[in-house]
Amino acid sequence: MKKYLPLYLLALLFLQACQTKTAHNTQFDINVSFSNLVGQESMDGRLLLMFSNNEVSEPRFQINDGLQTQMIFGMNVDGWKPGDSKTFTDDIFGFPYPSLAQVPPGEYNVQALLHVYETFDLSTGHTVKLPMDNGEGQQWNRSPGNLYSKPFKVTITDKGLQNIDVVMDQVIPPIAQPEDTEWIKHIKIKSEKLSAFWGRDMYLGAHVLLPKGFKEHPEAKYPLMIFHGHFPSDFGGFRTTPPDPALKPEYSERFQLEGYNIIEQQEAYDFYKRWNEPDFPRFLIIEIQHPTPYYDDSYAVNTASQGPYGDAITYELIPHIEKEFRGMGEGWARFLYGGSTGGWEALAVQVKYPDAYNGCFAACPDPIDFRAYCLTDIYEDENAYYYDSAHKKVEVPSHRNYLGQIQSTIRESNHLELVLGDKSRSGQQWDIWEATYSPQGADGYPARLWDKMTGEIDHEVADYWKENYDLRYIMERDWGKLGEKLKGKINIYCGDMDNYYLNNAVYLMEDFLESTTDPYYDGEVLYGDRDEHCWNGDPDQPNAISRLRYNSMYVPKIMKRIAESAPKGADLKSWRYN
Repeated sequence: MKKYLPLYLLALLFLQACQTKTAHNTQFDINVSFSNLVGQESMDGRLLLMFSNNEVSEPRFQINDGLQTQMIFGMNVDGWKPGDSKTFTDDIFGFPYPSLAQVPPGEYNVQALLHVYETFDLSTGHTVKLPMDNGEGQQWNRSPGNLYSKPFKVTITDKGLQNIDVVMDQVIPPIAQPEDTEWIKHIKIKSEKLSAFWGRDMYLGAHVLLPKGFKEHPEAKYPLMIFHGHFPSDFGGFRTTPPDPALKPEYSERFQLEGYNIIEQQEAYDFYKRWNEPDFPRFLIIEIQHPTPYYDDSYAVNTASQGPYGDAITYELIPHIEKEFRGMGEGWARFLYGGSTGGWEALAVQVKYPDAYNGCFAACPDPIDFRAYCLTDIYEDENAYYYDSAHKKVEVPSHRNYLGQIQSTIRESNHLELVLGDKSRSGQQWDIWEATYSPQGADGYPARLWDKMTGEIDHEVADYWKENYDLRYIMERDWGKLGEKLKGKINIYCGDMDNYYLNNAVYLMEDFLESTTDPYYDGEVLYGDRDEHCWNGDPDQPNAISRLRYNSMYVPKIMKRIAESAPKGADLKSWRYN
Protein backbone atom coordinates (compact mmCIF):
# COMPACT_ATOMS: atom_id res chain seq x y z
CA MET A 1 0.00 0.00 0.00
CA LYS A 2 2.74 2.45 0.95
CA LYS A 3 4.64 2.11 -2.35
CA TYR A 4 1.59 3.46 -4.30
CA LEU A 5 0.77 6.35 -1.95
CA PRO A 6 2.74 9.03 -3.84
CA LEU A 7 1.02 8.08 -7.13
CA TYR A 8 -2.38 8.25 -5.42
CA LEU A 9 -1.64 11.68 -4.01
CA LEU A 10 -0.43 12.84 -7.39
CA ALA A 11 -3.63 11.63 -9.06
CA LEU A 12 -5.77 13.30 -6.40
CA LEU A 13 -4.00 16.61 -6.85
CA PHE A 14 -4.43 16.30 -10.63
CA LEU A 15 -8.20 15.71 -10.26
CA GLN A 16 -8.57 18.65 -7.91
CA ALA A 17 -6.71 20.85 -10.37
CA CYS A 18 -9.02 19.75 -13.19
CA GLN A 19 -12.12 20.39 -11.10
CA THR A 20 -10.88 23.85 -10.15
CA LYS A 21 -10.15 24.67 -13.79
CA THR A 22 -13.57 23.43 -14.92
CA ALA A 23 -15.39 25.43 -12.26
CA HIS A 24 -13.35 28.51 -13.16
CA ASN A 25 -14.22 28.22 -16.84
CA THR A 26 -17.89 27.47 -16.25
CA GLN A 27 -20.10 30.50 -16.73
CA PHE A 28 -23.83 31.08 -16.52
CA ASP A 29 -25.67 34.15 -17.75
CA ILE A 30 -29.40 33.55 -18.04
CA ASN A 31 -31.48 36.68 -18.52
CA VAL A 32 -35.10 36.71 -17.38
CA SER A 33 -37.64 39.40 -18.21
CA PHE A 34 -41.42 39.69 -18.29
CA SER A 35 -44.16 41.09 -20.46
CA ASN A 36 -46.58 43.55 -18.93
CA LEU A 37 -49.47 41.10 -18.59
CA VAL A 38 -51.17 42.50 -15.51
CA GLY A 39 -50.96 46.23 -16.14
CA GLN A 40 -48.56 47.09 -13.33
CA GLU A 41 -45.69 49.52 -13.79
CA SER A 42 -43.43 47.42 -11.58
CA MET A 43 -43.57 44.21 -9.57
CA ASP A 44 -42.10 42.74 -6.41
CA GLY A 45 -41.62 39.07 -5.67
CA ARG A 46 -39.46 35.98 -5.77
CA LEU A 47 -38.05 35.15 -9.19
CA LEU A 48 -37.50 31.43 -9.70
CA LEU A 49 -35.53 29.71 -12.46
CA MET A 50 -35.97 25.95 -12.95
CA PHE A 51 -34.30 23.20 -14.96
CA SER A 52 -35.67 19.72 -15.55
CA ASN A 53 -34.56 16.71 -17.58
CA ASN A 54 -37.84 14.94 -16.85
CA GLU A 55 -40.60 15.33 -19.44
CA VAL A 56 -43.55 14.31 -17.21
CA SER A 57 -44.69 17.91 -16.64
CA GLU A 58 -43.51 21.51 -16.54
CA PRO A 59 -40.47 22.14 -14.32
CA ARG A 60 -42.58 24.23 -11.90
CA PHE A 61 -44.52 21.09 -10.97
CA GLN A 62 -41.40 18.99 -10.30
CA ILE A 63 -39.83 20.86 -7.40
CA ASN A 64 -39.77 19.18 -3.98
CA ASP A 65 -37.29 17.93 -1.38
CA GLY A 66 -37.63 14.27 -2.36
CA LEU A 67 -35.50 12.01 -4.50
CA GLN A 68 -37.19 12.98 -7.77
CA THR A 69 -36.80 16.74 -7.46
CA GLN A 70 -35.53 18.87 -10.31
CA MET A 71 -33.42 22.03 -10.01
CA ILE A 72 -34.43 25.51 -8.90
CA PHE A 73 -32.68 28.84 -8.22
CA GLY A 74 -34.19 32.00 -6.72
CA MET A 75 -33.71 35.72 -6.13
CA ASN A 76 -35.79 38.62 -4.78
CA VAL A 77 -36.93 41.37 -7.12
CA ASP A 78 -38.21 44.79 -6.05
CA GLY A 79 -39.69 47.41 -8.34
CA TRP A 80 -38.97 45.24 -11.36
CA LYS A 81 -40.18 46.83 -14.58
CA PRO A 82 -41.49 45.11 -17.74
CA GLY A 83 -38.75 44.47 -20.27
CA ASP A 84 -35.90 44.81 -17.76
CA SER A 85 -33.76 41.71 -17.30
CA LYS A 86 -32.59 39.92 -14.18
CA THR A 87 -29.55 37.72 -14.68
CA PHE A 88 -28.96 34.35 -13.05
CA THR A 89 -25.27 33.69 -12.59
CA ASP A 90 -23.19 31.12 -10.71
CA ASP A 91 -23.56 32.93 -7.37
CA ILE A 92 -27.39 32.64 -7.16
CA PHE A 93 -28.34 30.07 -4.52
CA GLY A 94 -30.22 26.97 -5.66
CA PHE A 95 -31.47 23.51 -4.79
CA PRO A 96 -30.46 20.70 -4.84
CA TYR A 97 -27.31 22.20 -6.36
CA PRO A 98 -26.33 25.37 -4.47
CA SER A 99 -24.79 26.85 -7.64
CA LEU A 100 -25.59 26.70 -11.34
CA ALA A 101 -21.95 25.75 -11.87
CA GLN A 102 -22.73 22.37 -10.30
CA VAL A 103 -25.59 21.46 -12.65
CA PRO A 104 -24.38 18.48 -14.73
CA PRO A 105 -23.99 19.02 -18.48
CA GLY A 106 -27.00 17.85 -20.47
CA GLU A 107 -30.24 18.85 -22.14
CA TYR A 108 -32.89 20.47 -19.93
CA ASN A 109 -36.22 22.23 -20.06
CA VAL A 110 -35.84 25.69 -18.56
CA GLN A 111 -38.67 27.72 -17.06
CA ALA A 112 -38.99 30.92 -15.02
CA LEU A 113 -41.76 32.00 -12.65
CA LEU A 114 -42.38 35.15 -10.64
CA HIS A 115 -44.13 34.59 -7.32
CA VAL A 116 -45.70 38.01 -6.89
CA TYR A 117 -45.46 39.85 -3.55
CA GLU A 118 -47.81 42.54 -2.27
CA THR A 119 -47.14 45.20 0.35
CA PHE A 120 -48.80 45.01 3.78
CA ASP A 121 -48.75 47.81 6.34
CA LEU A 122 -49.24 45.89 9.58
CA SER A 123 -50.83 47.22 12.74
CA THR A 124 -47.49 46.51 14.46
CA GLY A 125 -45.99 49.41 12.49
CA HIS A 126 -44.01 47.17 10.13
CA THR A 127 -44.25 47.08 6.36
CA VAL A 128 -43.71 43.66 4.78
CA LYS A 129 -43.88 42.20 1.28
CA LEU A 130 -45.61 38.84 1.02
CA PRO A 131 -47.52 36.68 -1.48
CA MET A 132 -51.26 37.17 -1.04
CA ASP A 133 -53.31 34.02 -1.40
CA ASN A 134 -55.40 34.20 -4.56
CA GLY A 135 -57.81 31.36 -3.98
CA GLU A 136 -55.36 28.52 -4.59
CA GLY A 137 -54.22 27.89 -1.03
CA GLN A 138 -50.78 29.53 -1.18
CA GLN A 139 -49.21 27.38 -3.93
CA TRP A 140 -46.38 29.29 -5.62
CA ASN A 141 -46.51 27.24 -8.82
CA ARG A 142 -50.30 27.63 -9.25
CA SER A 143 -51.14 31.01 -7.72
CA PRO A 144 -53.32 33.21 -9.97
CA GLY A 145 -51.50 36.35 -11.05
CA ASN A 146 -48.05 34.77 -10.98
CA LEU A 147 -46.09 35.16 -14.22
CA TYR A 148 -44.25 32.31 -15.91
CA SER A 149 -42.60 31.27 -19.15
CA LYS A 150 -43.34 28.30 -21.32
CA PRO A 151 -40.59 25.67 -20.97
CA PHE A 152 -38.03 25.35 -23.74
CA LYS A 153 -34.93 23.23 -24.18
CA VAL A 154 -31.37 24.34 -23.50
CA THR A 155 -28.09 22.45 -23.49
CA ILE A 156 -25.69 22.95 -20.61
CA THR A 157 -22.11 22.16 -21.58
CA ASP A 158 -18.96 21.90 -19.49
CA LYS A 159 -18.58 25.62 -20.16
CA GLY A 160 -22.00 26.43 -18.69
CA LEU A 161 -24.82 28.35 -20.36
CA GLN A 162 -24.49 31.92 -21.59
CA ASN A 163 -26.67 34.53 -23.27
CA ILE A 164 -29.96 32.72 -22.78
CA ASP A 165 -33.10 34.88 -22.67
CA VAL A 166 -36.20 33.68 -20.83
CA VAL A 167 -39.35 35.79 -21.18
CA MET A 168 -42.29 35.30 -18.84
CA ASP A 169 -45.25 35.95 -21.13
CA GLN A 170 -47.87 33.80 -19.38
CA VAL A 171 -50.04 34.59 -16.35
CA ILE A 172 -51.80 32.03 -14.17
CA PRO A 173 -55.56 32.66 -14.52
CA PRO A 174 -58.08 33.08 -11.69
CA ILE A 175 -59.57 30.01 -10.05
CA ALA A 176 -63.30 29.34 -10.38
CA GLN A 177 -65.04 29.25 -7.03
CA PRO A 178 -67.14 26.22 -6.04
CA GLU A 179 -70.90 26.51 -6.41
CA ASP A 180 -73.47 25.75 -3.74
CA THR A 181 -75.35 22.48 -3.95
CA GLU A 182 -78.28 20.99 -2.06
CA TRP A 183 -75.86 19.59 0.51
CA ILE A 184 -72.81 21.85 0.51
CA LYS A 185 -72.84 25.61 1.07
CA HIS A 186 -69.92 28.02 0.82
CA ILE A 187 -69.48 31.15 2.88
CA LYS A 188 -66.96 33.96 3.05
CA ILE A 189 -66.85 36.74 5.61
CA LYS A 190 -64.66 39.74 6.20
CA SER A 191 -62.80 39.43 9.49
CA GLU A 192 -62.60 42.71 11.33
CA LYS A 193 -59.87 41.36 13.62
CA LEU A 194 -57.64 40.20 10.76
CA SER A 195 -58.31 43.24 8.62
CA ALA A 196 -57.16 45.49 11.44
CA PHE A 197 -53.92 43.51 11.81
CA TRP A 198 -53.02 43.27 8.11
CA GLY A 199 -54.05 46.80 7.16
CA ARG A 200 -56.41 45.62 4.40
CA ASP A 201 -59.60 43.60 4.07
CA MET A 202 -58.98 39.97 5.02
CA TYR A 203 -61.49 37.16 4.71
CA LEU A 204 -62.29 33.77 6.20
CA GLY A 205 -64.25 31.08 4.40
CA ALA A 206 -65.79 27.69 4.99
CA HIS A 207 -67.48 24.81 3.23
CA VAL A 208 -70.54 23.66 5.16
CA LEU A 209 -72.06 20.18 4.83
CA LEU A 210 -75.73 20.27 5.79
CA PRO A 211 -77.42 17.34 7.52
CA LYS A 212 -80.24 15.34 5.98
CA GLY A 213 -83.58 17.04 6.63
CA PHE A 214 -82.12 20.50 7.18
CA LYS A 215 -84.97 22.24 5.32
CA GLU A 216 -87.66 19.90 6.57
CA HIS A 217 -86.77 20.45 10.24
CA PRO A 218 -86.54 24.22 10.82
CA GLU A 219 -86.93 23.65 14.56
CA ALA A 220 -83.68 21.68 14.75
CA LYS A 221 -80.38 23.10 15.93
CA TYR A 222 -77.22 21.14 15.31
CA PRO A 223 -73.89 20.26 16.89
CA LEU A 224 -70.88 21.40 14.90
CA MET A 225 -67.94 19.26 13.74
CA ILE A 226 -64.91 21.29 12.62
CA PHE A 227 -62.55 19.43 10.29
CA HIS A 228 -59.18 21.22 10.42
CA GLY A 229 -56.55 20.74 7.74
CA HIS A 230 -54.86 22.28 4.75
CA PHE A 231 -56.65 24.62 2.38
CA PRO A 232 -59.73 22.81 0.99
CA SER A 233 -60.87 23.94 -2.47
CA ASP A 234 -64.30 22.45 -1.67
CA PHE A 235 -65.83 20.09 0.84
CA GLY A 236 -63.99 16.81 0.32
CA GLY A 237 -65.02 13.19 0.65
CA PHE A 238 -68.72 13.68 -0.14
CA ARG A 239 -70.17 12.46 -3.42
CA THR A 240 -73.84 11.91 -4.27
CA THR A 241 -73.20 9.52 -7.17
CA PRO A 242 -71.22 6.28 -7.55
CA PRO A 243 -67.68 6.41 -8.99
CA ASP A 244 -67.45 7.62 -12.57
CA PRO A 245 -67.40 4.44 -14.71
CA ALA A 246 -65.24 6.22 -17.30
CA LEU A 247 -62.60 7.19 -14.74
CA LYS A 248 -59.16 5.91 -15.71
CA PRO A 249 -57.53 4.11 -12.75
CA GLU A 250 -54.52 5.90 -11.29
CA TYR A 251 -51.74 4.31 -9.25
CA SER A 252 -51.00 5.77 -5.82
CA GLU A 253 -47.26 5.71 -5.19
CA ARG A 254 -47.83 6.69 -1.58
CA PHE A 255 -50.16 3.79 -0.81
CA GLN A 256 -48.99 1.43 -3.56
CA LEU A 257 -52.57 0.94 -4.73
CA GLU A 258 -53.85 0.74 -8.27
CA GLY A 259 -57.03 2.71 -8.95
CA TYR A 260 -56.80 4.79 -5.77
CA ASN A 261 -58.76 7.60 -7.44
CA ILE A 262 -61.67 5.18 -7.86
CA ILE A 263 -61.35 4.11 -4.22
CA GLU A 264 -61.57 7.78 -3.20
CA GLN A 265 -64.76 8.29 -5.18
CA GLN A 266 -66.28 5.12 -3.75
CA GLU A 267 -65.48 6.16 -0.18
CA ALA A 268 -67.00 9.60 -0.83
CA TYR A 269 -70.17 7.98 -2.14
CA ASP A 270 -70.28 5.56 0.78
CA PHE A 271 -70.10 8.51 3.17
CA TYR A 272 -73.02 10.18 1.39
CA LYS A 273 -75.06 7.02 1.88
CA ARG A 274 -74.03 6.79 5.54
CA TRP A 275 -74.88 10.49 6.02
CA ASN A 276 -78.44 9.70 4.94
CA GLU A 277 -79.02 6.59 7.03
CA PRO A 278 -81.75 6.84 9.69
CA ASP A 279 -79.43 6.11 12.61
CA PHE A 280 -76.74 8.64 11.68
CA PRO A 281 -76.76 11.71 14.00
CA ARG A 282 -77.50 15.02 12.32
CA PHE A 283 -74.51 17.36 12.47
CA LEU A 284 -73.10 20.35 10.68
CA ILE A 285 -69.59 19.67 9.37
CA ILE A 286 -67.35 22.50 8.23
CA GLU A 287 -63.98 22.74 6.54
CA ILE A 288 -62.39 26.15 7.06
CA GLN A 289 -60.49 28.26 4.54
CA HIS A 290 -58.00 30.48 6.35
CA PRO A 291 -54.94 30.88 4.12
CA THR A 292 -52.43 33.57 5.06
CA PRO A 293 -49.65 35.29 3.13
CA TYR A 294 -47.34 32.70 4.73
CA TYR A 295 -49.10 29.37 4.11
CA ASP A 296 -52.23 27.54 3.01
CA ASP A 297 -53.67 27.96 6.49
CA SER A 298 -52.97 29.97 9.62
CA TYR A 299 -52.65 27.14 12.17
CA ALA A 300 -55.84 28.57 13.72
CA VAL A 301 -54.15 30.36 16.64
CA ASN A 302 -53.16 33.95 17.40
CA THR A 303 -49.58 34.67 16.28
CA ALA A 304 -47.17 37.59 16.23
CA SER A 305 -46.58 37.59 12.47
CA GLN A 306 -49.95 36.36 11.15
CA GLY A 307 -52.33 38.05 13.52
CA PRO A 308 -55.35 36.91 15.58
CA TYR A 309 -56.53 33.96 13.49
CA GLY A 310 -57.49 31.98 16.58
CA ASP A 311 -59.85 34.69 17.81
CA ALA A 312 -61.12 35.43 14.31
CA ILE A 313 -62.10 31.78 13.71
CA THR A 314 -63.52 31.13 17.18
CA TYR A 315 -65.31 34.43 17.77
CA GLU A 316 -66.18 35.61 14.23
CA LEU A 317 -66.36 32.77 11.73
CA ILE A 318 -67.85 29.96 13.81
CA PRO A 319 -70.61 32.08 15.41
CA HIS A 320 -71.49 33.36 11.93
CA ILE A 321 -71.82 29.80 10.60
CA GLU A 322 -73.87 28.69 13.60
CA LYS A 323 -76.23 31.62 13.17
CA GLU A 324 -76.57 31.05 9.42
CA PHE A 325 -77.13 27.28 9.64
CA ARG A 326 -78.80 26.85 13.03
CA GLY A 327 -75.88 25.57 15.04
CA MET A 328 -76.23 25.14 18.80
CA GLY A 329 -73.80 27.98 19.36
CA GLU A 330 -72.44 26.51 22.59
CA GLY A 331 -69.10 24.97 23.48
CA TRP A 332 -70.52 21.61 24.56
CA ALA A 333 -71.79 21.05 21.00
CA ARG A 334 -68.56 21.84 19.10
CA PHE A 335 -65.90 19.26 18.22
CA LEU A 336 -62.51 19.51 16.55
CA TYR A 337 -60.69 16.96 14.45
CA GLY A 338 -58.05 16.74 11.76
CA GLY A 339 -54.75 15.22 10.73
CA SER A 340 -51.17 16.51 10.44
CA THR A 341 -51.48 20.32 10.41
CA GLY A 342 -55.15 19.78 11.23
CA GLY A 343 -54.21 17.47 14.08
CA TRP A 344 -52.02 20.15 15.66
CA GLU A 345 -54.75 22.72 15.12
CA ALA A 346 -57.43 20.54 16.70
CA LEU A 347 -55.34 20.08 19.84
CA ALA A 348 -54.02 23.64 19.96
CA VAL A 349 -57.48 25.21 19.55
CA GLN A 350 -58.86 22.93 22.27
CA VAL A 351 -56.03 23.95 24.61
CA LYS A 352 -56.15 27.66 23.75
CA TYR A 353 -59.99 27.83 23.90
CA PRO A 354 -60.87 25.09 26.42
CA ASP A 355 -64.43 26.25 27.09
CA ALA A 356 -65.34 26.92 23.45
CA TYR A 357 -65.02 23.27 22.33
CA ASN A 358 -65.95 19.91 23.81
CA GLY A 359 -63.33 17.57 22.40
CA CYS A 360 -60.53 17.17 19.91
CA PHE A 361 -59.40 14.20 17.86
CA ALA A 362 -55.85 14.96 16.79
CA ALA A 363 -54.39 12.56 14.24
CA CYS A 364 -50.67 12.53 13.41
CA PRO A 365 -50.32 16.10 14.77
CA ASP A 366 -47.42 18.35 13.85
CA PRO A 367 -44.92 18.50 16.74
CA ILE A 368 -46.84 18.93 20.01
CA ASP A 369 -43.68 18.83 22.16
CA PHE A 370 -40.71 20.80 20.88
CA ARG A 371 -38.24 18.50 22.58
CA ALA A 372 -39.21 16.35 19.60
CA TYR A 373 -39.55 18.98 16.88
CA CYS A 374 -39.44 16.10 14.44
CA LEU A 375 -35.90 14.86 15.27
CA THR A 376 -34.64 18.06 16.90
CA ASP A 377 -34.76 19.12 20.55
CA ILE A 378 -34.88 22.87 20.05
CA TYR A 379 -34.01 23.50 23.70
CA GLU A 380 -30.93 21.29 24.04
CA ASP A 381 -29.54 20.80 20.53
CA GLU A 382 -27.16 23.39 19.11
CA ASN A 383 -27.75 22.55 15.45
CA ALA A 384 -30.84 21.26 13.66
CA TYR A 385 -29.08 19.93 10.54
CA TYR A 386 -26.36 17.70 11.98
CA TYR A 387 -26.07 15.31 14.89
CA ASP A 388 -23.60 16.34 17.56
CA SER A 389 -20.31 14.57 16.85
CA ALA A 390 -16.62 15.38 17.23
CA HIS A 391 -15.38 13.47 14.20
CA LYS A 392 -18.36 12.79 11.89
CA LYS A 393 -20.93 14.94 10.12
CA VAL A 394 -24.23 13.05 9.90
CA GLU A 395 -27.32 14.87 8.65
CA VAL A 396 -30.62 14.71 10.51
CA PRO A 397 -33.36 13.08 8.36
CA SER A 398 -36.68 14.78 7.68
CA HIS A 399 -38.65 12.07 5.87
CA ARG A 400 -38.74 8.27 5.91
CA ASN A 401 -41.03 5.47 4.79
CA TYR A 402 -42.42 2.74 7.02
CA LEU A 403 -39.20 0.75 6.60
CA GLY A 404 -37.12 3.70 7.74
CA GLN A 405 -35.68 4.48 4.31
CA ILE A 406 -34.74 8.18 4.11
CA GLN A 407 -36.06 10.50 1.39
CA SER A 408 -34.66 13.85 2.54
CA THR A 409 -32.90 15.68 5.36
CA ILE A 410 -33.79 18.74 7.42
CA ARG A 411 -30.98 20.71 5.78
CA GLU A 412 -32.25 19.87 2.31
CA SER A 413 -35.85 20.80 3.13
CA ASN A 414 -34.80 24.12 4.60
CA HIS A 415 -32.43 24.96 1.76
CA LEU A 416 -35.24 24.38 -0.74
CA GLU A 417 -37.41 26.75 1.29
CA LEU A 418 -34.63 29.33 1.26
CA VAL A 419 -34.58 29.17 -2.55
CA LEU A 420 -38.37 29.54 -2.74
CA GLY A 421 -38.37 32.55 -0.42
CA ASP A 422 -36.30 34.18 2.31
CA LYS A 423 -37.73 35.69 5.51
CA SER A 424 -40.05 32.68 6.04
CA ARG A 425 -41.77 33.44 2.71
CA SER A 426 -41.45 30.06 0.98
CA GLY A 427 -45.00 28.97 1.82
CA GLN A 428 -43.60 25.62 2.97
CA GLN A 429 -43.65 23.59 6.18
CA TRP A 430 -40.65 24.77 8.20
CA ASP A 431 -41.34 28.41 7.35
CA ILE A 432 -44.97 28.29 8.44
CA TRP A 433 -43.92 26.84 11.77
CA GLU A 434 -41.70 29.90 12.19
CA ALA A 435 -44.46 32.24 11.02
CA THR A 436 -46.76 30.65 13.62
CA TYR A 437 -44.52 30.07 16.62
CA SER A 438 -41.84 32.81 16.40
CA PRO A 439 -41.89 36.35 17.73
CA GLN A 440 -41.96 39.08 15.13
CA GLY A 441 -38.48 40.23 14.18
CA ALA A 442 -37.30 43.82 13.97
CA ASP A 443 -37.97 43.80 10.21
CA GLY A 444 -41.59 42.65 10.66
CA TYR A 445 -40.96 39.09 9.51
CA PRO A 446 -40.87 36.03 11.80
CA ALA A 447 -37.69 35.58 13.84
CA ARG A 448 -35.65 32.59 12.69
CA LEU A 449 -35.53 29.58 15.00
CA TRP A 450 -32.27 28.61 13.35
CA ASP A 451 -29.92 29.97 10.73
CA LYS A 452 -31.43 28.74 7.48
CA MET A 453 -28.04 28.06 5.90
CA THR A 454 -26.18 26.47 8.81
CA GLY A 455 -28.90 25.09 11.11
CA GLU A 456 -27.53 26.85 14.22
CA ILE A 457 -30.41 27.20 16.72
CA ASP A 458 -31.34 30.50 18.40
CA HIS A 459 -32.35 29.43 21.89
CA GLU A 460 -33.96 32.77 22.75
CA VAL A 461 -36.43 32.16 19.94
CA ALA A 462 -36.82 28.57 21.16
CA ASP A 463 -37.79 29.86 24.61
CA TYR A 464 -40.53 31.99 23.02
CA TRP A 465 -41.83 28.92 21.19
CA LYS A 466 -41.87 27.01 24.47
CA GLU A 467 -43.88 29.54 26.42
CA ASN A 468 -46.45 30.16 23.70
CA TYR A 469 -46.86 27.10 21.44
CA ASP A 470 -45.26 23.99 22.96
CA LEU A 471 -48.57 22.28 23.69
CA ARG A 472 -47.19 19.64 26.05
CA TYR A 473 -45.28 22.26 28.05
CA ILE A 474 -48.27 24.63 28.18
CA MET A 475 -50.61 21.87 29.35
CA GLU A 476 -48.15 20.72 32.00
CA ARG A 477 -47.43 24.28 33.12
CA ASP A 478 -51.11 25.22 33.34
CA TRP A 479 -52.72 21.90 34.24
CA GLY A 480 -53.91 23.33 37.54
CA LYS A 481 -56.35 25.59 35.71
CA LEU A 482 -56.70 23.65 32.45
CA GLY A 483 -57.14 20.11 33.78
CA GLU A 484 -60.83 20.22 34.63
CA LYS A 485 -61.61 22.12 31.42
CA LEU A 486 -59.79 19.54 29.25
CA LYS A 487 -60.78 16.37 31.05
CA GLY A 488 -62.24 13.89 28.55
CA LYS A 489 -61.49 16.16 25.58
CA ILE A 490 -57.99 15.07 24.49
CA ASN A 491 -57.63 12.23 21.97
CA ILE A 492 -54.45 11.72 19.94
CA TYR A 493 -53.62 9.12 17.27
CA CYS A 494 -50.35 8.50 15.42
CA GLY A 495 -48.58 5.81 13.46
CA ASP A 496 -45.38 4.62 15.08
CA MET A 497 -43.58 4.96 11.74
CA ASP A 498 -44.85 8.44 10.93
CA ASN A 499 -42.96 9.71 7.87
CA TYR A 500 -41.98 12.92 9.66
CA TYR A 501 -41.19 11.34 13.05
CA LEU A 502 -44.22 13.04 14.61
CA ASN A 503 -44.81 10.04 16.85
CA ASN A 504 -41.81 11.06 18.97
CA ALA A 505 -43.60 14.14 20.28
CA VAL A 506 -46.77 12.12 20.84
CA TYR A 507 -44.80 9.72 23.08
CA LEU A 508 -43.68 12.68 25.21
CA MET A 509 -47.22 14.06 25.37
CA GLU A 510 -48.55 10.67 26.39
CA ASP A 511 -45.97 10.46 29.19
CA PHE A 512 -47.33 13.71 30.60
CA LEU A 513 -51.01 12.90 30.10
CA GLU A 514 -50.75 9.49 31.73
CA SER A 515 -48.93 11.00 34.70
CA THR A 516 -51.68 13.51 35.41
CA THR A 517 -53.90 12.58 38.35
CA ASP A 518 -55.43 15.85 39.47
CA PRO A 519 -57.43 15.38 37.37
CA TYR A 520 -56.62 12.46 35.08
CA TYR A 521 -56.98 13.58 31.47
CA ASP A 522 -59.48 10.77 30.72
CA GLY A 523 -58.92 10.66 26.97
CA GLU A 524 -56.93 8.32 24.74
CA VAL A 525 -53.60 8.13 22.94
CA LEU A 526 -53.29 5.32 20.38
CA TYR A 527 -50.60 4.19 17.93
CA GLY A 528 -50.77 2.34 14.63
CA ASP A 529 -48.17 -0.41 14.29
CA ARG A 530 -45.87 0.36 11.32
CA ASP A 531 -48.41 2.96 10.15
CA GLU A 532 -47.15 6.04 8.38
CA HIS A 533 -48.43 9.60 8.20
CA CYS A 534 -51.36 10.11 8.76
CA TRP A 535 -52.82 7.24 10.81
CA ASN A 536 -55.94 8.48 12.58
CA GLY A 537 -56.99 5.83 15.03
CA ASP A 538 -58.78 3.15 12.99
CA PRO A 539 -57.36 -0.22 14.08
CA ASP A 540 -59.08 -2.14 11.29
CA GLN A 541 -58.22 -0.18 8.15
CA PRO A 542 -54.94 0.93 6.54
CA ASN A 543 -54.04 4.58 6.17
CA ALA A 544 -55.23 4.61 2.57
CA ILE A 545 -58.81 3.97 3.73
CA SER A 546 -59.01 5.48 7.20
CA ARG A 547 -57.79 8.88 5.96
CA LEU A 548 -60.94 9.01 3.82
CA ARG A 549 -63.26 8.44 6.78
CA TYR A 550 -62.53 11.36 9.11
CA ASN A 551 -66.09 12.67 8.84
CA SER A 552 -67.66 9.51 10.19
CA MET A 553 -65.09 7.64 12.28
CA TYR A 554 -65.19 9.93 15.33
CA VAL A 555 -69.00 10.26 15.43
CA PRO A 556 -69.55 7.42 17.98
CA LYS A 557 -66.95 8.99 20.27
CA ILE A 558 -68.56 12.42 19.86
CA MET A 559 -72.00 11.04 20.67
CA LYS A 560 -70.62 9.40 23.78
CA ARG A 561 -68.98 12.66 24.81
CA ILE A 562 -72.22 14.60 24.29
CA ALA A 563 -74.18 12.11 26.42
CA GLU A 564 -71.64 12.40 29.24
CA SER A 565 -71.05 16.14 29.20
CA ALA A 566 -74.07 18.05 27.84
CA PRO A 567 -75.38 20.52 30.42
CA LYS A 568 -78.72 20.01 32.10
CA GLY A 569 -81.55 21.11 29.82
CA ALA A 570 -79.42 20.93 26.64
CA ASP A 571 -81.19 20.14 23.38
CA LEU A 572 -80.44 16.47 22.73
CA LYS A 573 -83.53 15.70 20.64
CA SER A 574 -84.33 18.24 17.92
CA TRP A 575 -81.37 17.06 15.81
CA ARG A 576 -81.88 13.32 16.36
CA TYR A 577 -84.64 12.83 13.80
CA ASN A 578 -84.56 9.98 11.24
